[in-house]
Amino acid sequence: MLAPSPLHRRRGAPGERGGVTAEAAVVLPVLVLFTLALVWLSGLVLTQVRLVDAARETARALARDETVEAAWSQGRRVAPAGARLVVHSEDAAVVVTVRGAPELPGFLAFLPTPSLAAEAVTAPEQPGAR
Repeated sequence: MLAPSPLHRRRGAPGERGGVTAEAAVVLPVLVLFTLALVWLSGLVLTQVRLVDAARETARALARDETVEAAWSQGRRVAPAGARLVVHSEDAAVVVTVRGAPELPGFLAFLPTPSLAAEAVTAPEQPGAR
């Protein structure tokens, strides 16, 4: 008996035609939603990191006995646009809280944009401690 040619393709049953197309039609929207979720989460993480950096920069400057305006100008360099600053003292420490909203691309406008915050606490440096 002759073996079938490698060029010979086996055809599926008549009711199975288009199965790959149907599976792709189901999987493709899931992949798009997964990608959008990753972009959204990346935006949140990036904003949180920038808020933490801004709080640390501001607290470090305040620990060096700089004015709040001068310290915030240093923190503003890394803070996201529209970030808000709150400074207060607790015991012998300076507490800096920076709040802001994530900067997301326009095509993600339909997703929620939570308000994020970061806090940094530092003790004032002693004169001549540098």
